[in-house]
Amino acid sequence: MSSSSSNGSDLPEPTASHAPAQSNDDPRNPPASQQRRALLALLLMGGASGAAWQLTPRTRMSTLHGEFQLEQVVPKQFGDWQMDERAVGGIINPQQEAMLKQIYSQTLSRTYVDRQGRRVMLSIAYGQDQRDAMQLHYPEVCYPAQGFQVLKKSTGALELPQGTIPIRRLETVFGNQRYEPLTYWTVVGERTTLGGVDKKLIELSYGLDGVIVDGLLFRVSSIDRDTSAAYALQADFVKALIGVLSPQQRRRLAGLRQ
Repeated sequence: MSSSSSNGSDLPEPTASHAPAQSNDDPRNPPASQQRRALLALLLMGGASGAAWQLTPRTRMSTLHGEFQLEQVVPKQFGDWQMDERAVGGIINPQQEAMLKQIYSQTLSRTYVDRQGRRVMLSIAYGQDQRDAMQLHYPEVCYPAQGFQVLKKSTGALELPQGTIPIRRLETVFGNQRYEPLTYWTVVGERTTLGGVDKKLIELSYGLDGVIVDGLLFRVSSIDRDTSAAYALQADFVKALIGVLSPQQRRRLAGLRQ
């Protein structure tokens, strides 16, 4: 009887298993598809960049309007009114004045007197750029910054032969002694606005046309405890001034089309 070897075995010797190498290619996402996606992403990024460049305003409205000098546009004498050469400027905070000079391209401050001796103070501020920090500063902010107290504010409209101007009125007082009611409006581009959302929509409309819009604040005030009489005097003054301006000047100063 033959005996089996101690090292022998009736089981077949195991053989090395050679599993197929894993491919880096995902059949659900082949290389060609990946390349197409990368190309599409680049095209979208390029398109977004181009659209942003296209929508960025680059043309200043002040350039489109042409030369505009407040000192020349606003006459020193018209109707019953003439500029008071001896008038002293209003109350001005030096810090506030320095800030306004940074914001505005031009400012005009005058006092006018009529044949009856009644006085109206005119202030016009013009800025070539209404973006961000260069925005118009409204009397609701400027007057308290100079020590005034705003007692009341309201909105209304001035009806003129050339059209209607939307206005805002403030009743202010300085030190319980100087009562100074005022009337103002703003013009953004060639449109009159009282600010807020309406102003932003106007800026956006011009911006979509590639225009950097300019802005103007027109303010008249008078020292008078009788608020109603002050507002009536200011309306008469505005009516007389607007009446002697050219159509283009009225559009710039009051947003009027006639």
